[in-house]
Amino acid sequence: MVTSLRNRLILIAIMVAISAYNLLPQTKVIRVRTESGAVVDDTVKRIPPKKGLDLQGGMHLGLELDQSTRVSTDPARDLDLALTVLRKRIDEFGVEEPVIQKVGDDRIVVELAGIDNPARAKAVVQKAAFLEFKITDETNALEKALPAMDRELYALGVTGEAGAAPAQPSAVEQLLGADSAATEVQDSTPVTGGVLSSLILPAGGAGISATPGEYMVSETAYPRVDSLLRLPEVARLFPRGLEYRWGAEPTSVGVQSYRFLYVIDKDPIITGERLVDAQAGVDPLTQGAIVTFQLDRRGGRQFGRQTQAHIGDFMAIILDGRVQGRPPVIQSRIDRQGQITLGNKTIQEARDLALTLKAGALPVPLKIVEERQIGASLGQDAIRAGIVAGVVGTAFVILIMIGYYHWAGVLAIVALGFYILFTMGGLSMFDATLTLPGLAGLVLSIGIAVDANVLIFERIREELAVGKTVSLAVDEGFGNAMSAIIDSNVSTVLTALFLFQFGTGPVRGFAVTLTVGVIASMITAIFVTRTFFMVWLYRKPAMTTLSI
Repeated sequence: MVTSLRNRLILIAIMVAISAYNLLPQTKVIRVRTESGAVVDDTVKRIPPKKGLDLQGGMHLGLELDQSTRVSTDPARDLDLALTVLRKRIDEFGVEEPVIQKVGDDRIVVELAGIDNPARAKAVVQKAAFLEFKITDETNALEKALPAMDRELYALGVTGEAGAAPAQPSAVEQLLGADSAATEVQDSTPVTGGVLSSLILPAGGAGISATPGEYMVSETAYPRVDSLLRLPEVARLFPRGLEYRWGAEPTSVGVQSYRFLYVIDKDPIITGERLVDAQAGVDPLTQGAIVTFQLDRRGGRQFGRQTQAHIGDFMAIILDGRVQGRPPVIQSRIDRQGQITLGNKTIQEARDLALTLKAGALPVPLKIVEERQIGASLGQDAIRAGIVAGVVGTAFVILIMIGYYHWAGVLAIVALGFYILFTMGGLSMFDATLTLPGLAGLVLSIGIAVDANVLIFERIREELAVGKTVSLAVDEGFGNAMSAIIDSNVSTVLTALFLFQFGTGPVRGFAVTLTVGVIASMITAIFVTRTFFMVWLYRKPAMTTLSI
């Protein structure tokens, strides 16, 4: 018995040491973003276990494929690709220990704990980052097609103000004002009469040099023009092999604000799929934000061939369907490196664009179908409430166990302290995240832990009632209660495993904590409490009564 008792005590000491070691403050290397915008590795100390979103604050997003603008031919594959892209983006974003996982067959859950700029995080997550380079049209194809489009619109009952197309001078007055029409918009007269012809102006004037395939639309008229061009009857009349794209931002021309419209080739000379690196910076000449990019070798060769074939042409840089800045002219062959000028955007926006480009484009845009934001103070309140609940529940358990089972109840309470240590140490060792439902699971498992002791103590009482010795009663009590304890705990663990497999977020956190707690309770009830009884009997072998 002495050897067995010594081995038991050594094993308990090892479990205590392992649990305590895993609960010590740990040094971790995390990725953080510095004030200059660079993402670097930083060493910090964290007190385990890891706290979830609801305990330290942050943002929870549920994302699904948005097929309203681009239909997915293989949703399962595109969701997996989107998951990979998001992991790269969030890793570069500098959020500590993010949770990015697929839930079911159609949703991605992103949890960013401790984030302080939810709007920026949503923009980075949702940005498609689909980059294209296309040559602008030099054949004036849109001007030739506008009369047919206007006739089609007239047949549909769509007319200008007062039901008729305005004369050319009044169109200029409508867009720029009568006083500035002659001086600010040279060579910017409408193409012909009609709704679209009166609203779409060839670019040029007011110090702006014309670019092939570039047109101007008043910012106030831009939504209407866009909706008219999207009509199926009008879209089929658009020149073949060409398409239109709007500028990313409005531009001031004189006293008016315009949105540039670009007619470009449908086929890109290259896309961002060949991009391998992107860095944010500042243009030394204009002091504006820029993003420099680098292509892989294959992309560089393709880009070089295409740009060499289009020297003297204008190339539109298109991101997520919007032209970034006015198209530059290709002056010479461009191989692996290039630059995107972002105009009046901030350097922070340039950094976010660089990291999304580097992470890759989403195969299909994502839409937010679920959003929750939790403040840090709310998380602290949840922790305090969970601790209070745990302390109150434990206090009631202590009173009941000691009041009903006397000295044996004291042994059970001491074992309960080991149970809490083993549970928290196990959560830290497996790097599990403690959530608010997880705290509930921890408090629940405290009751489960003493439930096994109740079964054992009642069986010991039964054995003592039939006249057996204390030593034999303890042995029989533990042995006879074993099957009931194992059955009840195994069924609880199976239920928790199903919750973990089919649940999401908080439900999984509850399942993890409950599972670890049940396993720890079995160890403490069957092994630790039994060891305490063995020590008690070893010190008082002649004991004839048991305080139970």
